[in-house]
Amino acid sequence: MNQDDATQPRLHARRGFLRLAGLGALGLGLQAIVGCGSEEDGGQDPPTSVATSTLAAGTPMLRAASDEKIKIGFIALTDCASVVMAHELGLFKQYGLNVDVVKQASWASTRDALLTGDIHAAHMLFGMPFSVYTGVGGPAGKEIHIAMMLDQNGQAISLANEGFGGKVGFRTLARVKPAVAAAAAKKEVTFAMTFPGGTHDMWLRYWLAAAGVAQSSVKIITIPPPQMVANMKVGNMDGFCVGEPWGGVAVKEGTGFTHLATQDIWKHHPEKALGVNPEFAGKRRDDLKLVMRAILEASAYIDDPKNKPAVAKTIGQAAYVNAPPDVIDARLEGKYSLGKDLGEHVYTDDTMLFSNQGFVNFPRTGHAAWFMAQYVRFGYLKELPDTAAIAKKLILHDLYREVAKEMSIAVPEDDLAPFTLQLDNARFDPAAPAAYLQQVGVAA
Repeated sequence: MNQDDATQPRLHARRGFLRLAGLGALGLGLQAIVGCGSEEDGGQDPPTSVATSTLAAGTPMLRAASDEKIKIGFIALTDCASVVMAHELGLFKQYGLNVDVVKQASWASTRDALLTGDIHAAHMLFGMPFSVYTGVGGPAGKEIHIAMMLDQNGQAISLANEGFGGKVGFRTLARVKPAVAAAAAKKEVTFAMTFPGGTHDMWLRYWLAAAGVAQSSVKIITIPPPQMVANMKVGNMDGFCVGEPWGGVAVKEGTGFTHLATQDIWKHHPEKALGVNPEFAGKRRDDLKLVMRAILEASAYIDDPKNKPAVAKTIGQAAYVNAPPDVIDARLEGKYSLGKDLGEHVYTDDTMLFSNQGFVNFPRTGHAAWFMAQYVRFGYLKELPDTAAIAKKLILHDLYREVAKEMSIAVPEDDLAPFTLQLDNARFDPAAPAAYLQQVGVAA
């Protein structure tokens, strides 16, 4: 891989990736996964496990050291799929883990539950631990750790049909500034994201900057993901950045259109992570490793194209995402109905990915540095923090490498490699975030 371009996922060796790659053909046989959620969410009991071990024949099956309950939070978004499917496929149970998957109301409630230990782990915005630790989106100095990544790509910026329809099309960056200015002449223009310093916040602000729209000229508010479409329908905002399926739902309901997907901003960008409570990670390290194994297996399963329709049907249930399976499935497969007479765009190698032969799941120090540099760029922080030290404190690299080695998953060698965001062709070198800020006109 060209170390100056981390947008091309090519592992240094496939090393037989995974007995795990076999999960797509495992005979996991999706006949059993049609229902159900955790009892706490009002669903039925999960189906009997249809998974078989991915360990080599004759290898003893690993088992949890304790049957003490583990609570894993999730938000109603398509990219909760690897956590939900690890539960629905019986993969947690296969490792002797007693897991409840628990729906959260918002990212703020997810943060609070992780900090207090009310939940032990969560499907979580990659930027959240850095936002909390630096005081942008939580009590400064408080720690949430990252065990692994869950997905890349697959979020979207949606604009309201009323106000922007016909004025701004798909990927038409040059038309954004005049359209916003025209709208602002009539009323305050409002955009929504989901959590200060989180991924959706950064994609929204980055898009505005690339389009030449000053943040001071618009209002940016925080709305929980499942409430985005309803709020835009009643005029509370003119556009939003959130994960699927809500961009697709806005199109289906005739409320908004897809202006761009976040992989158009940065191909193979980090999105959700498995966040963990530090005490849980320390006291139940071996059980956390088994949680990660189950999620990694589910991740490879989801990436297999033939499994996506059934995955969409499963996570679309009320206990989980509570959205139309056809919308979830289409965007999982990369088929984007854009809305507002814009037709369809098909993403191929850059649709939402959960495994990509392990390229997705390694949490990178360089990506953490990028997020913290944006906090300075967009006025959340007055000065650049020690990005390397914070990343080292919050990302459990050693833990991930242990699990990857045990599962024969190749670990990418691009932890600190420079990368380029294609929306504006801006290059970021994790070793020199201060230089980057100078290039974008911000004193570090």
